Amino acid sequence: MDRPANSSPDTRRVSLLPGTRKIIEGVERVYYEGYWIRYYQPPANTLSAKRHLITALTRRLFNHVEHGINISGVRLQQARHAYETALDPALKRVNGAMLAGALFNRASDIIAKLVEIQELGVEIRSDNALLRECGNCLQEALTLGRLVLHRSGEEGIDELWGEPLHAFSIPVEDFFESRYLKIASTLRDVDHIGAALTCCFEEDGDFAAIVPLIRCAIETAHRKVETLQTDDLIFTVWPEFVVAGENLIHYRPPSASAEDIERVRHQEHGLQLVAQGWAILNDVSRARTPMPKTTQSFIRRLEAFRQSGTCPGLLVPLTVPD
Repeated sequence: MDRPANSSPDTRRVSLLPGTRKIIEGVERVYYEGYWIRYYQPPANTLSAKRHLITALTRRLFNHVEHGINISGVRLQQARHAYETALDPALKRVNGAMLAGALFNRASDIIAKLVEIQELGVEIRSDNALLRECGNCLQEALTLGRLVLHRSGEEGIDELWGEPLHAFSIPVEDFFESRYLKIASTLRDVDHIGAALTCCFEEDGDFAAIVPLIRCAIETAHRKVETLQTDDLIFTVWPEFVVAGENLIHYRPPSASAEDIERVRHQEHGLQLVAQGWAILNDVSRARTPMPKTTQSFIRRLEAFRQSGTCPGLLVPLTVPD
């Protein structure tokens, strides 16, 4: 598989300004933080465009965080009451996440109605009270974002919570520019994971053959990160990404003798790390947002495995009794 134009940082000693655009192999790309990223023309800076953007960002947000918090905006008061009256800290955290979801949906509802009114020919001024209320909802939801977990159960993705407010507060073109910066940071995390996996396994007799599969997974992750879901290219990019992950997690090392307990444990731990690596790559690539704590914790586990041949913190698969 050919390596995509953005698959590694541009290391040439040439000073390139962020936002530099260039046609590379027939594709318009934009340069940020060492990466040439697929470029998309931003829509016009209208209230309608902001509505579509905020709706898409809110939908994406709910796809990546814990279940059960996509609460309708019409239930905002009930959600707030439940949060304010909850006494148990663990329950209060979940109620806070539900309140944040209701606030996001309330903001989306408000801006949708404002666009409908605007389309009737009514001018919506920047100091409109409903616009202010929309901004207030997004701001409050942002402050509650610390209570929300990623769907994987690991760290939350604070930046996802900030994006709807960011899109509301600044021109659409500026928002797109900020997204390219986050995409570049995400690509760097993807590369760090790929490099750590390769370093861990490339000289391991049981896992050296997995290195080409790691490379393929990283390449397809790059293409997934830079491709918008609305681009027809997604019908090629997404299947390649999924299949690369399937090939990676279905890898099996040469059979070890059951009596060689140390090698069996080594292989089990290695396969668990491969599965964890793909899960993190999948989360990061789909969210198109870095998960630094999760990534660094995983890289430390890989290093422990590389040095000792096992990783004590990993769970041993349970044997289900007959």
